[in-house]
Amino acid sequence: MNRLDLKTVLAWITPGSRVLDLGCGDGTFLARLREERGAHGVGVDIDPENLIASVSKGLDVVQEDINDGLHCFTTNSFDVVVLAHALQELTHPHIALQRMVDIGDEAIVSFPNFGHWRCRAHLGLKGRMPMSRAMPRHWYDTPNIHFCTVKDFESLCSELKIDIVERATIAGPAQALLGRWFPNLFASSAIYRIRRAGA
Repeated sequence: MNRLDLKTVLAWITPGSRVLDLGCGDGTFLARLREERGAHGVGVDIDPENLIASVSKGLDVVQEDINDGLHCFTTNSFDVVVLAHALQELTHPHIALQRMVDIGDEAIVSFPNFGHWRCRAHLGLKGRMPMSRAMPRHWYDTPNIHFCTVKDFESLCSELKIDIVERATIAGPAQALLGRWFPNLFASSAIYRIRRAGA
């Protein structure tokens, strides 16, 4: 697990937590949560091959499309709901965020920052949609359908009455401080802990 956002998510999970991992893929991260944090996890994915891979790791998984509203989960049924680098792939990300903070006492969301200066420069100078380590696919075969910046996400949380508990950013070694101070311009990815306002 080399993704820096997942290392931050792992550190933010309290040992023994009940965790719902949305878009869990093959279950690798959920298995690590179980092994390193003693988490009691459930994964959600729509891909049958991912479900088979997760079950083969002894994980509990549910086949469901996140875009359908996660109706099989009740309010406050988990301590933490995780959505790692998938927010931009959802049809209605605002609805997913509302459900996440309803299902869990807290939610953790990570996403690539499309406001990063390299993305801006690439589009401005080359006139083409940017590609990077965080966004390695061409515009025509990417799963990303809602491009989001740090400012966009924080504004949406405010509109939805969702409190931001903590924010972490990922930036190059030379830009680590700039990524914290000016995340919309210098963070390549952002990770947020959020919850319902007043919770």
